[in-house]
Amino acid sequence: MYDVIVVGGGPGGYGAALYARNFGLSVALVERDTIGGTCLLRGCIPAKSWLQSAEVYSTVRSARDFGVITGDPRFDWPVALRRKDRIVKGLVRGLAGLLRYRKVDVVRGTGHLAGVGKVEVEEPGGFRLLEGRHVILATGSAPVELPGFPFDGQRIVSSDHALDWPERPGRVGIVGGGIVGCEFASLLADVGSEVVVFEMLDQLIPGFEPGAARELRKQLQRRGVTFVLGSGAELGTSGDRTVLQAAGGADGFEVDTILVAVGRRPVTDGLGLDTVGLGTDRGFLRVDPDTMQTAQAGVFAVGDIVAGTPGLAHGAFAEAVSAITFIATGSAKPVDYRALPSVVYTHPEVAAVGLTEAQAVAAGLEVESHDHSFFGVGRARIIGRNRGFVKILNEVGGPIVGATVVGPQAGELIHELMYMVGWEALPEEAAAFVHAHPTLSEATGETLMAAAGLPLH
Repeated sequence: MYDVIVVGGGPGGYGAALYARNFGLSVALVERDTIGGTCLLRGCIPAKSWLQSAEVYSTVRSARDFGVITGDPRFDWPVALRRKDRIVKGLVRGLAGLLRYRKVDVVRGTGHLAGVGKVEVEEPGGFRLLEGRHVILATGSAPVELPGFPFDGQRIVSSDHALDWPERPGRVGIVGGGIVGCEFASLLADVGSEVVVFEMLDQLIPGFEPGAARELRKQLQRRGVTFVLGSGAELGTSGDRTVLQAAGGADGFEVDTILVAVGRRPVTDGLGLDTVGLGTDRGFLRVDPDTMQTAQAGVFAVGDIVAGTPGLAHGAFAEAVSAITFIATGSAKPVDYRALPSVVYTHPEVAAVGLTEAQAVAAGLEVESHDHSFFGVGRARIIGRNRGFVKILNEVGGPIVGATVVGPQAGELIHELMYMVGWEALPEEAAAFVHAHPTLSEATGETLMAAAGLPLH
């Protein structure tokens, strides 16, 4: 009898298993694939490895601007692919070793509920029944397949397939202008592919500030990416050629491959939810946000399968901590989604935390916004990346409720603003602290001073 059985070995699952050992709880972690989940195997880590390789290549190509003379660089796709694989395998080995060291029992196989406190695992040699006082479901997500665009792994691919392209694709049509679609557009443009992106809505990266989306679009267009916004995409053919076109047959583009990046769906089919009286909402599980417990006592859910949450790896970690804290102590430790950052690892990066202006207005808040461009920031000019801005949103006469950064190292800069949102800091309180010069963070300091009513530059 285990204290906790975790089904799924991604960030939410292995995070729950490791955190549970802090309380001396006995843990079984059931995983049918390699430990690491979507983030480590098919998402965050491999995608960012590709983006880093593309950024290095782009930097070397502009080395002459910095007074560094080199020969014409060449992007070696197979080497970048092997580097990505090496990084993933190294992290997987490290994680497996950590789980062993922390005395987590890893059970290989496909797990499903077989009643309250029971998980049946289908192993290569048969079935095995595990029993536990609590069960945490963390089975993750899979790419959404669009009608009319069946995945074949070559002509029509998901992001899972694209991470393992054996060679650089020449002409790529991307269906979906969200985070995943824009990240692939950025890296492919940097390595010389022709890219067209179709997005159903009128804005890229929906859910972010419109100004941030416009700046990202502008900078990607400068690097050759074509965008078709406000229209769905249709698959057409012209002889033996593949054509991607806007709904209605307009704006046709000949492509070699199509990447469908319209989101991910929860993996809850076959979990045996009916054995404990649980149903789903479009595949998602509903939980008590204070504890991550489902409607069935003793059964918890974290990560991509939870309804109404952002579907971020670091969000899954936080949800795992919340669930284990309740299991171990009986006390609630809810996730503060309000202060959970989100990052788009394009070039330039986009990062946000808290509310957008539209969300604040919808919530009935009276807000004001202030922003400062990287254009005149000394450090940004030194590194040759002075496009973008920092934007801060605060209640009139009240605390900071949201922030957005577009520009160099936005994913790092956002964490200072995360604390401000989380601690409900007043602009004048945060503006009292001095940022080092010359740094990119000065853009944040300047924005805070403007929000406090006393701008410097």
